[in-house]
Amino acid sequence: MSGYRNAVDGDYLNEAAHPLRWQKSIAFMADSGISGRSIDKGLDLGERTPLTGMIEELFGCCFVNSTVDLDVESLQGSYSVVCAMEVLEHLYNPLHLLLEVRRVLSGPEARLFVSMPLSRPAMLRSPDHFHEMGESEARAFGRAGFRVQRSAEFRIRRPLFYLSGVKPFLRLLFEKVQIYELRVDRGGENAGG
Repeated sequence: MSGYRNAVDGDYLNEAAHPLRWQKSIAFMADSGISGRSIDKGLDLGERTPLTGMIEELFGCCFVNSTVDLDVESLQGSYSVVCAMEVLEHLYNPLHLLLEVRRVLSGPEARLFVSMPLSRPAMLRSPDHFHEMGESEARAFGRAGFRVQRSAEFRIRRPLFYLSGVKPFLRLLFEKVQIYELRVDRGGENAGG
């Protein structure tokens, strides 16, 4: 069973918003100051997409993709960087995955990069999303033993898209992605599990 809910197929890859989201995600990760010199290998949660290749190019090392059910199964291996780009919102229990990621992250510069949509009105929500980023989801990072290094928000559509109808215009007002760079909280005051 797949650990996320969207199939990575032609329809997914042809969605116009994805290349822009991938570019903005890579730009955010590039500002982390991490490079292939400081990491051995990484984990990109979910199926391999063009974003995985872009992440490998950015960090200069191989990234493997997860093959387990991310809601209930354990992650294997040890990684310097883990990416969960547009993954957590598809899970029934994101805290389980965050605790698993904390367990497999290793090294003094270990990082978790997470992105997910900001919470939006019900009429704009995806039926595949169980969670969208709000205060409670952000608190789960601390509960899992992470601290926020930095964060940003961005839109995932080209400007003319928002003029193509009422629902697209509402997306201009409400649709954004929140992205985080997280580090393991070595002090343990927020450690969960």
